[in-house]
Amino acid sequence: MATVLLIIHLFVTLALIGVVLLQRSEGGGLGIGSSQGMGSFMTGRGTANLLTRATAVLATVFFALSLTLALLGRGSGTTPRSILDSPPAATVPAAPATPPTVPTN
Repeated sequence: MATVLLIIHLFVTLALIGVVLLQRSEGGGLGIGSSQGMGSFMTGRGTANLLTRATAVLATVFFALSLTLALLGRGSGTTPRSILDSPPAATVPAAPATPPTVPTN
């Protein structure tokens, strides 16, 4: 389940990056350089509205998926998830080394 949501999250992230990069800084939409960004398909204002709405929808989906993945990754909470949270391990002192015995002939 988490893997599927993570893949969807990746696609939403890439789409959000693409939609944001298509926008002009002054809100003209499809910053390709002409006022007729997509030819005669849409006006400049219509394109800006479409990209603004697409950004809002993708951002909402992004945040919802982020929260869902965070809740799924939370786990059961019974075991410590960090080295700093676990108690120190009991160390047993090493036995003193015994000198090797030399065989006598």
